[in-house]
Parts: sequence; C-alpha cells; structure tokens
Amino acid sequence: MNRLVCLLALVAGVSALASAQPGSFSVNQNGKPVGTAGFDVTPSAGGGFASTSTVRVKMQGLEYALSKTEELSAARGLVHVQLSAIVNGSAVNVVAKSDGAQLLMNISANGRSSTTPLTAHGNAVFLPDFDPGALDTLLAVAAKNNNRDLWAIIPKQAGSVEAVRLATYRDEQGTLDGIPITVHHLVATIAGADMDLFSGQENELLQAELPQDGFALVRNGFVLKPPTKAPVPPTALNPAQSPATQ
Repeated sequence: MNRLVCLLALVAGVSALASAQPGSFSVNQNGKPVGTAGFDVTPSAGGGFASTSTVRVKMQGLEYALSKTEELSAARGLVHVQLSAIVNGSAVNVVAKSDGAQLLMNISANGRSSTTPLTAHGNAVFLPDFDPGALDTLLAVAAKNNNRDLWAIIPKQAGSVEAVRLATYRDEQGTLDGIPITVHHLVATIAGADMDLFSGQENELLQAELPQDGFALVRNGFVLKPPTKAPVPPTALNPAQSPATQ
C-alpha cells in the first residue's frame, strides 16, 4: 500500500512538472535579435514551485536587465516574488507577497519607495516586461482554469492588477529542434494591448509576440510555420471575469 501511495505521488509530481519546462529565448524586435531571456521552474517544499527568470535587452533607446525569483503554490498561485531590474541605468526593485485578501507590492525606484495593497486573486500572474517565465506561468494557470478569471500583476509605477482576456485561435504548425509539432495559438488582451502566445502540447511557452511594438520572444530551436501569419477568427472567446481591478 505504501509503495502504491509513493508511486501515485511520484506520478502526480511528474505530471505537475510536465508543463514546467525551463527554456531559453531570444528577444527580437522586427525580426532582429536585441536580447536574451530564460527561466527555470523547480519543485519546492510543500508541493509548490520555485521559479526564476532573467532578461537582457540592449538596443537603441533601451538597456534592460531583469532578475526575478518567485515562490508559487502547487496551483501556480503567487506566494512571494522578488525582482531586481536596471532600466537605462536606473535601478528598480520590487517585492510582492500574498497577505490574506491582499497582495502587498513594494516598489523602489529613483530613490523612492512605495507600498501598494492590491486585491488578491487566486489566478493572478506577476508579469514583468519580456519575462518568458511569467508567460509560461500564465499559460499553465489558464489551462487549469479553462482560460477564465485570469489576472496580471503589473509591476509598473505603483503597481496594478489587470484582467486578462484570452481568445483561442486555430492551431498552427511549427518545428522544435527540427521536429514538427502542433502549436496552440492564443491571444491575450491585457490593459487594452494584445499579445500572441504560442504554446506546445504541454502548454509550454514557445513564442510570444507584441504586434504593436514589434517585439517577440522566441524559444531557442523553435520555428513557427509560416513565420508570417494572417489573423484567424477565434474559435472560442473566454473572457476573464471583470470585477474592478485595483
């Protein structure tokens, strides 16, 4: 009996990690590489996950470096996050943690510090710019919650929480390390801006595109075919619930 329990626990652990695949990405603007990004996810005590992300972008008008460590629950809910970034020479530090019905976010930048209490949501993802780990977590949380009631925690200015709407588009095709794969296509709308998300069969992030800015995150070894695509009418639209955000 004990062996059976251990086996089931092992299987559950492997299943939970199936979509928690680490990845390395290139950051491109208008098809030209301008930086790199990566993330890793490992199991932590209590059945949750420890997630780390790094980003480096260097281009005309923007030098951006980010390092983030997160503690996530077994359901990928945010427990605690610490972020350090340098944006065009200015240091920014962010700490956010769950505190009952609130999420407390402390942002230090330009010699000033502020703490903002935000409404806590169970399906909220901490979402810095160019962070593939955050987008991978968003895809995992969306898959667990049928693309509904999703939220993004935005660590800008004093901090805010924005509803996420996901539209599901027709599957596309691509290759990963030269092997043909089916690619899921979602469009996330956050604070009025759209982002195309492409994922594999385990909902792992393969590519993210911000059409309005020309930026893209592309997993190393992944090629979307065709690379230029025409918009396809969504097959399903699953909007997040829309209580007032903070």
